[in-house]
Amino acid sequence: MHDALMTHEPLVRGLAFAGVLAVMVWWEGAAPRRPRTIGRALRWTGNLGVVVLSTLVLRALFPLLAVGLAALAQERGWGLLNVLGISGWPAFVASLLALDLTIYLQHVMFHAVPALWRLHRMHHADLEFDATTGVRFHPIEIVLSMGLKLGFVLAFGPPAVAVLVFEVVLNATAMFNHGNVRLPLHVDRVLRLLVVTPDMHRVHHSIRPDETNSNFGFNVPWWDRLLGTYRAQPADGHEGMTIGIEQFRTERELRLDRMLLQPLHGPASGYPFDRRDDAA
Repeated sequence: MHDALMTHEPLVRGLAFAGVLAVMVWWEGAAPRRPRTIGRALRWTGNLGVVVLSTLVLRALFPLLAVGLAALAQERGWGLLNVLGISGWPAFVASLLALDLTIYLQHVMFHAVPALWRLHRMHHADLEFDATTGVRFHPIEIVLSMGLKLGFVLAFGPPAVAVLVFEVVLNATAMFNHGNVRLPLHVDRVLRLLVVTPDMHRVHHSIRPDETNSNFGFNVPWWDRLLGTYRAQPADGHEGMTIGIEQFRTERELRLDRMLLQPLHGPASGYPFDRRDDAA
């Protein structure tokens, strides 16, 4: 099992990425939610270029990624599930939910801590919102996220197949819920009970800090609803809202070289949230 996962993991992830991206690009062309005002060549060169760079950095820094470490943990009996002898479907479902909650909490922390926000704001600095925004993360943020996932794997001991499924689903849902696609309102209303929809997550990319600091979920909407970070709609409506943050509002900031340097530029104020401010 370990050898099969390690052999086919890059292929599975690569095919899933390409397939979902192709579907989303077609859908965005067929039923866009908002008009496109910036050329795809500029935005996509940066957004997809950072994916390639992050992948190379991860492969260079980590001899084992999350799936490989999970397979090793299973073999050696590391982690809570392995110690307790929990396996099969209970372990699979528990692992998916625990991983999703971990990523939700990580996302909240990247908004709450100014130093982490410096990295994460590159994701929010995209001036438009489409499927490629869902993979636009600074390589250092990707490295930190992988470190967190590796720590989770060692502590929780999830099955390797659950980690692989989660990674594929997380990547796919990130592109889906960042899609510039129009869903009928009644469909969106039902879907967002189970998954994070584009209209739900678009609120998170509003220029308004109170909206930026809401709807942190990527896969399921339940953590936002349970933990009080859910916001149903943007104040200015989906067509009228402004995407992005107050900083980095020129098109040159969409170039890959400028994106990578954004953590070094300007203050980190304005968007990292404080519960005391929320309560005021």
